[in-house]
Amino acid sequence: MRKLLLTLALACAGIMETWAQAVPQVTNVTNRQSMSLNGDWHYIVDVQEEGYYDYRMKPTRWGFFNNAKPQRPEDLIEYDFDAAPTMKVPGDWNTQDERLFFYEGTVWFQRYFNIEHWPLNIEHSAKQGKAATNHGQWSMINGQSRRAILYFGAVNYDCHVFVNGKEAGHHVGGFTPFNFDVTDLLHEGKNFVIVKVDNKRSAAAVPTQIFDWWNYGGITRDVLLVSVAPTYIENYSLSLKRNEERGKKREISFSLQLNRKEAGREVTLNIPELKLEQKFMTDANGQVSSKFIVQSSKLSLWSPTNPKLYKVEITMDDETINDEIGFRTIETRGKQILLNDAPIFLKGICLHEEKPNGGGRANSAEDARTLLTWAKELGCNFVRLAHYPHNEYMVREAERMGILVWSEIPCYWTIDWKNESTYQNAQQQLTDMIRRDHNRANVIIWSIANETPHSVERDAFLGRLARYARSQDSTRLISMAMEVTGASNYVNRLQDNMHELVDVVSFNQYVGWYRDVNDAPKMRWEIPYDKPVIISEFGGGAKYGYHGEKNQRWTEEFQENLYRENLAMLEKIDGLAGTTPWILKDFRSPRRVLSGIQDYYNMKGLVSDRGERKKAWYVLKEWYEGF
Repeated sequence: MRKLLLTLALACAGIMETWAQAVPQVTNVTNRQSMSLNGDWHYIVDVQEEGYYDYRMKPTRWGFFNNAKPQRPEDLIEYDFDAAPTMKVPGDWNTQDERLFFYEGTVWFQRYFNIEHWPLNIEHSAKQGKAATNHGQWSMINGQSRRAILYFGAVNYDCHVFVNGKEAGHHVGGFTPFNFDVTDLLHEGKNFVIVKVDNKRSAAAVPTQIFDWWNYGGITRDVLLVSVAPTYIENYSLSLKRNEERGKKREISFSLQLNRKEAGREVTLNIPELKLEQKFMTDANGQVSSKFIVQSSKLSLWSPTNPKLYKVEITMDDETINDEIGFRTIETRGKQILLNDAPIFLKGICLHEEKPNGGGRANSAEDARTLLTWAKELGCNFVRLAHYPHNEYMVREAERMGILVWSEIPCYWTIDWKNESTYQNAQQQLTDMIRRDHNRANVIIWSIANETPHSVERDAFLGRLARYARSQDSTRLISMAMEVTGASNYVNRLQDNMHELVDVVSFNQYVGWYRDVNDAPKMRWEIPYDKPVIISEFGGGAKYGYHGEKNQRWTEEFQENLYRENLAMLEKIDGLAGTTPWILKDFRSPRRVLSGIQDYYNMKGLVSDRGERKKAWYVLKEWYEGF
C-alpha cells in the first residue's frame, strides 16, 4: 500500500494545535476531484446533549465526538455508534424515523470512510446529475501533495463537525454550503467523521422561531471530501456585460480568486465552442480580473426558449475545472424586466424544497427534475425558490430546462432586527447563496426577505443586506417579497421604504383567502414606483378531491374560483411583470393543524403532495398560455 501523503504546515503533525480550519466556500465542488460521503450514517438521538457536555467542559473519552470503544471489560462507555441505527445522508430525520417526526434538538451522526483510495479523475454527467469516478491511490499529483476539504451542501441548523475525534469546525445556517480544510486530521486507512446537528429554533436565528414550513433536521444535502492542491482555484466568475448598446461585439467579464495570495500563477480559460482560449497571470492578491470581446453572431444567449450552456474549462498547472455556463443579461427599464434586451413576463410559481411524492426534504437531481417538470407543464418560465436557498441540483436542473430563478435567504417575518449577530448570520447566508450560484445564468433575482413587518430597525437591517448583495453581484436584480397590510375603499396602495433599494417591486397578497373574501373583483392596486412589479404570492388552500360550491372553503371549486378572480384583478396592475402564485405543491407545516383537511400540511398547492392536479392548476395554466 502506498504511503498516504498529506501536506503539513509543520514538519511534525504531532505538535500542531490548530488541526483544521474553516475555509471560504469552494465553488463548483461537483466538478472537482472528490469522494462522496453520502450513504448510511449511524445516528444517536441526544435530547439533553449529554454527548457534547464533556467537550464544552473538558474533552474526555465520554464525549460522543470521540467514537470511543471499551478497551477493557470493565470500561463504561454509554454510547456505541457501531450498534446505533442508520439513516440515509443526505436526508432529514423527520421522515426516516417516525419517533423524530416532530423532534427539534440534537442528533449525532457518524460514518467511517477510507482514504487508501482517492478519486483522481471525475467526469460529471449533466444529464444524470451523477459523477463517475476513476479511483487511484491517494498520492501526489504531478509533484504536488493534496489538501482535503470536507464539504457539506447543508446541515439544518447548528452543527459541530469532528474528524477522528478532533473538532473540524462549527457552522450555523440550514440551507447554505460550508467546508473545512481537514487535511491534518486525516490518516491513511480508516477514518471517521461525526456531526452534531441541532435544529432547535431560536429568536436570534435566521429564520427565527416562527415560520410556515417543516423544520427538517439533519444532514440534508451532499457530503463530499474534496481533493485540492495546496494552492487552488477557490472561486471564479464569468458574466456578460449588460446595459451596452446593441452591436456586433459583446463583452464578457472573467474573474478568479485563489485560496492564497500568490502572484504569477498562470490560469487558462478555454471555451471550445467559442474558439476562445486565453491565459492570465494572478496578481499579488491571487486574483484575475479581465474582460474580453466576442462577436455577437457567435454568441448564443441563454433564455427559457434557448437554454444554451457553453462548456468552460479553467486550468491551473495540470488541473482543470469544468463547468457549463450560459450568457445572458438581465435588467429593468421603467416598469419592464428585460432579458437579453427584450421584455419578458415571468410566468412563475413558488416552490418549497420538499420531495414531489410523499414529503420530506428534496435532495436529489431526480426530485428537482420532477418538480421542475410540473412547473414547465404548468406553463412556467420562472420559479421562486422560497424561502431559503434550495439544493444546487434544483438551480442547475432549472438552468438546463430553461427556467429562470428567484433565490432567497430566510429573513422571514419577525427577524431580530436589532441583533448584530443575527444580521451577520443573514449576511453570511446571502454570501454563501451568491457564491454558490453566481455562475448560473438562470438566477436573475437575489431576494433578501419575505413578508417583514415595517419598522425603522427592519429598514436598516434590510437596507444593509440590499447594499451588500449589490456589492457582491451587480449582474442580477435585487428584490424582496413585501407585505401589503390593508386596503381603503377597495384600493391597495403599496408603501415600503425598501422600494428605493430594490430593482423589482414584489409583494404578497391573499385577497379572497386571509381577507376580503370574494372582494377580488372590487380591488384596485396602486404601485407608486416606476419599477416592474412581481406578485410574489397569492392563492388559497384546497384539499385534492374535496368538492363543493365555489364559496365553500377547502374545496377545489373554492380555490379554482379564487384563482379566476385574482388573475382578473392582478392583470390590471400597471407594470405587472410576473407572478409566482403560492404554491406548486402542498407541503408540510406544523402550523396547519385542521384535522381531516390540513393534517400538518399547507394545502395551497396546485397539486397535492402526491402530484395530483387540482382544478386551479388548469386555470393558471390557461392564463399563462395567453402570454
